[in-house]
Amino acid sequence: MAKAAPAEQIRLLDVAALDSQATKINREITEATADAQLAAANSALEEATSALTEVQVEVAAAAGVLKESERAVEKVVAHIAKDQSRIDAGAGTHQDMMALSHEIDSLTIRRNELEDTELEHMTELEEVQERAAEAQALVDTRMREQAAHLARRDAALAALRQQLAENQSARATLAATFDEGLITTYERLRTRNGIGAARLFHGVSEASGMALAAGDLGEIKAAPADELVFCPDTGAILVRSEEWGA
Repeated sequence: MAKAAPAEQIRLLDVAALDSQATKINREITEATADAQLAAANSALEEATSALTEVQVEVAAAAGVLKESERAVEKVVAHIAKDQSRIDAGAGTHQDMMALSHEIDSLTIRRNELEDTELEHMTELEEVQERAAEAQALVDTRMREQAAHLARRDAALAALRQQLAENQSARATLAATFDEGLITTYERLRTRNGIGAARLFHGVSEASGMALAAGDLGEIKAAPADELVFCPDTGAILVRSEEWGA
């Protein structure tokens, strides 16, 4: 049977405590990495960015419509100017002058209609630009919120990883002080079952949380103090002490 001095067996509980702490820290790292608040902030930013993209498309479309409207007005204005220039130059017959005058009248009506339409398009563009500005402001807000949550999450992760590094350093230093055979046995059991060693406290295995059967408890109590004994349920080394009522 594997043997180890009772004091060495008790020291295994210090290793087990560090391993338990490491498990807890790793769980906290996993939870911190997921970070529900950061995930919600990312989602809110994505939604705001998508809305901004949509309204920016509307701005571009409205600007294009306005540009076409402006070109239509410019075209009619140029035509009116050309006709007026011909009238001013007196180039043509009286009938030609009358026709040009009538055309100018018609074009002026058309220009007024186009200018009214242009004003409508300008108003539409201004309205969509206002919505774009609001959408951009929301994106800026969401970006600041996301950055704050990211910084908070990263700070929490950095602190946890520092704790884990300190834990692993302390654990490595402690493990190096044990007999190789004993620590190897502990490591094998911990890898297999998740727990390498635990107390036997008033007949209860702290590895399983269960009270041992009378027969198992009797065998363990009868074993020499320097003999390793194991939890019948988890296989972990059970560390005994008279003070614990084992």
